[in-house]
Amino acid sequence: RNVVRSIVMLITLTHGLIHFLGVVKGFGWADVNQLTRPISKSAGVAWLIAGLLVVGAAMLMGFRNSAWWKVAAVAAVVSQLVIISSWTDAKAGTAANALLLSAALYGYFAFGPASSRATYHRRVQEVRAQLDANNTVAESDVQALPPVIAAYVRGSGAIGQPRPQNFQATIHGRIRSGPASPWMSFRGQQVNTFSPTVTRMFYIDATMSGLPVDVLHIFVGTQASMSVKPLSAYPMVSVTGPDLTKAEVVTLFNDMCVLAPGALPFASITWRPIDAQRVSATFSNRGVLVTAELVFNERHELVDFISDDRLRASADGKSFASQRWSTPLRSTRSFEQAGRVTDVGEAWWHAPEPEGPFQYLDFRLDSIDYNVN
Repeated sequence: RNVVRSIVMLITLTHGLIHFLGVVKGFGWADVNQLTRPISKSAGVAWLIAGLLVVGAAMLMGFRNSAWWKVAAVAAVVSQLVIISSWTDAKAGTAANALLLSAALYGYFAFGPASSRATYHRRVQEVRAQLDANNTVAESDVQALPPVIAAYVRGSGAIGQPRPQNFQATIHGRIRSGPASPWMSFRGQQVNTFSPTVTRMFYIDATMSGLPVDVLHIFVGTQASMSVKPLSAYPMVSVTGPDLTKAEVVTLFNDMCVLAPGALPFASITWRPIDAQRVSATFSNRGVLVTAELVFNERHELVDFISDDRLRASADGKSFASQRWSTPLRSTRSFEQAGRVTDVGEAWWHAPEPEGPFQYLDFRLDSIDYNVN
């Protein structure tokens, strides 16, 4: 996608600079053999404005300013108007304007008020809550937990720190829909809240065959939705309903276990130890119950999360199938705001044959902060 962006930016910049030939001829600064028709001073001013707008759009595109598409749309229209005024000499610039207008249209879908990005940021702001600064995680909070869970919370560095009431994270990795599907690289932004309302907002900016794909998960209370938009435009997949809600509750519980261990003592969880390194846990959220098995190593680090309650959606999102889901975790590291949490992991569907078990997600945690308001 960076290559496509660079090509469009270079074409736009070159197109913008060519406009200044009209400025030179309009003000009589030099002879311009490429322009055979006369250009007045007022027309020269119009060429100057158009050139500045097109060059400005290219620069904003290069700096990835979110307003670039607005400037690009105006630039394409103004440029085309001056091209029409010198049609015989400048008509070739219409192709560049068509490209610029197409880029602006994509920019509207990707960054405009109805885009998945804008929806994500708008919904995140809606769930922001006033934080309780006096609420910390104490040793007494973990005393009633199974020993391995208590040790896990202690090992994360949560004791004595503010209780995680929300987290904001950025991740990157790759994802695919099935074992025969190509991997898509992605970058993701995520915000989860645990108090006073349980929510999960997850925006994925993915790339498939060099083209952008936006994926947005919204979960608030008991309402969940997911959309997949190729080229950031029409939703190829749009899913809601109780099956997705249950799947999102499992994912939210997984997020809590993996990324916010300090929140576990305060969540609505029923624990049942299996042995010294495995615990069965049932998490309740507004009447939706999900169960998972948490697996730890000898250092009391979480190494796997296994659940049969996270239903797998079909490719079109119209149906769900019951399949085992697991998230093997590879390593941990310390983050300034969050203590020690998992930073590298996977996600697997344990599908029946002939498809069989397969990894569909590979992620790296880039940053995480707790209690962001």
